[in-house]
Amino acid sequence: MGLLGFLLAAFLILKLIYNEDIPQGTSGKPADELAFKILDAINHKEFTEAQEIHWTFRGVNRYEWKLQQNMVDVYWDDYRVSYQTQYPKISIAFKDGVRLERGKERDEAVAYAAQNFNNDSFWVIAPHKIMDPGTIRELIEEDGKQKLLVTYTSGGSTPGDSYLWEVDENYQPIAFKMWVQIIPLDGIEAKWSDWQMTAGGFPLSRKRTFFGLEIPVTDLEVIP
Repeated sequence: MGLLGFLLAAFLILKLIYNEDIPQGTSGKPADELAFKILDAINHKEFTEAQEIHWTFRGVNRYEWKLQQNMVDVYWDDYRVSYQTQYPKISIAFKDGVRLERGKERDEAVAYAAQNFNNDSFWVIAPHKIMDPGTIRELIEEDGKQKLLVTYTSGGSTPGDSYLWEVDENYQPIAFKMWVQIIPLDGIEAKWSDWQMTAGGFPLSRKRTFFGLEIPVTDLEVIP
């Protein structure tokens, strides 16, 4: 069997294993009550008051997110984009320290910053987004536990994605299962662990893994 055949066979096996339907649960007050307990467990109020969160993703993209200004500086290669999260059209892009004027290169730089920020920030602060505008929540009773299914109907780069959160006895997230556009496997699980308190007064997970591989988030820092 050639490499291509091996990869195809491996994918088909994984697809058979991870071919789980999205569960159906109860929306409304029961789901929101669980969501509020999760937010309390991770000190969401303190998160909303933080000034900045910095991190590097995959050793490639570096972020300096200024939460109160709805702006994030995204650095990669020779580029920097001051990405406006609420008004992307007024974002500013630079290459080698020189501002890029309107045109294809500027638009591509802003698009890169937007798409990567949406993805990379999710792996840092996803539990804080369970009650974002455009989300639908359902309470799932599974394996004798209460879990929270969150579906993003708008916003971000891939609306329609769903995440089933599992929490511990203190309502701190420990894992989620994913039904997302960028991964062709349904119900794959990612674990969230090693929660550590930040200078902002709220904890963040310092280790997120799936398939035993760690999501490469480094240099994580909160500026209160």
